Amino acid sequence: MFEIATHLALLLILAAFVAGFVDSIAGGGGLIAMPMLLIAGATPLEALATNKLQGAFGAGTATVAYARAGHVRLKDQLGMAAVSALAAAAGALVAKSTPADVLRIIMPVILVAVAAFFALKPGLSDASRSQRMAPALFTFTAVPLIAAYDGFFGPGTGSFFMLAFVMLAGFGMLKATAHTKLLNFASNIGSLCIFIPSGAMWWGVGLGMSVAQIAGATLGARMAMRIGARLIKPLIVTVSIAMALRLLWQALG
Repeated sequence: MFEIATHLALLLILAAFVAGFVDSIAGGGGLIAMPMLLIAGATPLEALATNKLQGAFGAGTATVAYARAGHVRLKDQLGMAAVSALAAAAGALVAKSTPADVLRIIMPVILVAVAAFFALKPGLSDASRSQRMAPALFTFTAVPLIAAYDGFFGPGTGSFFMLAFVMLAGFGMLKATAHTKLLNFASNIGSLCIFIPSGAMWWGVGLGMSVAQIAGATLGARMAMRIGARLIKPLIVTVSIAMALRLLWQALG
């Protein structure tokens, strides 16, 4: 049934539940699932492909949950989602042939900056703020840059999308979280279009993790909608710092 020993698969399924919960609120779930896949014996390409499969189910579940609650109109995001999918596919193509050593060094610095912004920036709440970038410009600048990064490397994509929506689109934190999920789902789908034909997918493990992702994402989205910025802000700070420390350890080790 699974490509690895059952006890390892069960640990990965548990990790996927936690990743789905965290990712539906603050992003960064990939840095929980990816290291676990590598520890379980997956090659880097197998880990990246399988992570995208289970991550797509989590992001899709969160997208539906936020849309049903009225926090996002999916029709209004279809153009952004298409751009996200195409850019992620391009990033995944590059990932198949390019080492990520440089990004592993740069990313911790960026993630610490994200954590510091959300921790120290006053007035971050669920209230909307001034829009600094027109929707069309946002769609063809911020969205493809972040989505291409997601296809190529991945950790922190949700946090970066959220930061872009807050800083550039003028969204409150809950609205930004809701709008992030469809773009994350689209970038996962775009990446899968490249990774599935490569034959690197762990289908048994990935589908098991996907079920857990759905459960974790459902719980996380409900909590985020109930508590709002009071939950999102501290969790995104914690996740960003944890991701930075994990990437530093990986880069220096």
